[in-house]
Amino acid sequence: MRACARSTLAMLEVRALSAGYGRSRVLFDLSLEVGAGEVAALVGRNGAGKSTLLKAVMGLLPVSSGEVRFESRRIDGLEPHEIARLGLGYVPEDRRIFTDLTVAENLAVGRQPGRPGAPAWDQAALLALFPALANLLERPGGRLSGGEQQMLCIARTLAGNPRAILMDEPSEGLAPRMVDQVAKAVQALKAAGVAVLLAEQNAKFTGRLADRAYRLEKGRIMAA
Repeated sequence: MRACARSTLAMLEVRALSAGYGRSRVLFDLSLEVGAGEVAALVGRNGAGKSTLLKAVMGLLPVSSGEVRFESRRIDGLEPHEIARLGLGYVPEDRRIFTDLTVAENLAVGRQPGRPGAPAWDQAALLALFPALANLLERPGGRLSGGEQQMLCIARTLAGNPRAILMDEPSEGLAPRMVDQVAKAVQALKAAGVAVLLAEQNAKFTGRLADRAYRLEKGRIMAA
């Protein structure tokens, strides 16, 4: 994996964003930013709006007001696949791996060409980051443990060589050994200059990783 240079400029910016489901508004006038090589954590209880915010940033939910900028380009209003092609990765809470495809095939599905300034994650680099997957390349995704599926989900996202990545509850339901492996992966992303926006309830996990934290309550940021 090739590391890229860090920047103090915000790579991902959310400005006065409001969003929700249909007529039900969930997020209210949220603003935050994440720089290259920085981990920003969204903390709060279930229902605070963390997952909704990540979905809105990724284009999975419409934004009712405000804006989202990625590398200074406005991306709210784009389709999720268009946002992904720009270099913003997304690790969903429910993992969404292809259970009928092998580990190797799942990684191939996520692969995108390299992009200037982004760390390059080929299969060798991904297996160095997640050694447990090396012996599972021919195993269907549906036959992996929860922790193995989480590693595969992160690795598949990294195969797209993102400049920034959204991670939704990556430690949820994992054994301590697997949580440590995921933490090491986030640290590797940070070292490579990737911007990470992390939604997480595990205070110990975020305390190890985050450069800054935004506390959400009822769809509003209460502290930063």
